[in-house]
Amino acid sequence: MSKKVYYSFEALEKLKNELLHLTTVERPSISRQIAEARDKGDLSENAEYDAAKEAQGLLEMKISSLEHKISCARVIDASKLADDKVLLYSTVQIKNTLNGHSQIYTLVPESEADISKKKISISSPISVGILGKKVGDFADISVPSGKIKFEILKISRD
Repeated sequence: MSKKVYYSFEALEKLKNELLHLTTVERPSISRQIAEARDKGDLSENAEYDAAKEAQGLLEMKISSLEHKISCARVIDASKLADDKVLLYSTVQIKNTLNGHSQIYTLVPESEADISKKKISISSPISVGILGKKVGDFADISVPSGKIKFEILKISRD
């Protein structure tokens, strides 16, 4: 049995569009490349044919992987989740109690994590430490240098 993976509607649509592109554009293109290389004669010494067959194998692996991801996908409607405690798709403002520095992160599935956009994986140490907490709660987060205490300042849904 496969593990369920949670996505936003937009992220799942992106996966479906990528799969559609691979099956309707890339797959026929590689088939044409293989046919053209085959027409050039002896396959045992045909580097173009070998390269096209290898590309086809890699493409089929990628298609299979996307199909598996989509089959295991579950869509989460973030607008229907409670905003009184930290959950998946919560945007959370936390404050480091040692230095007073505050940060804002959105907790997302691993597949949507992007630290440059302040989107951190639900399985990251910070996310694991603050999940289920409410405004005013404290969380001790284990980091390589030890433990840091964070206070939950604000929770919202964006």
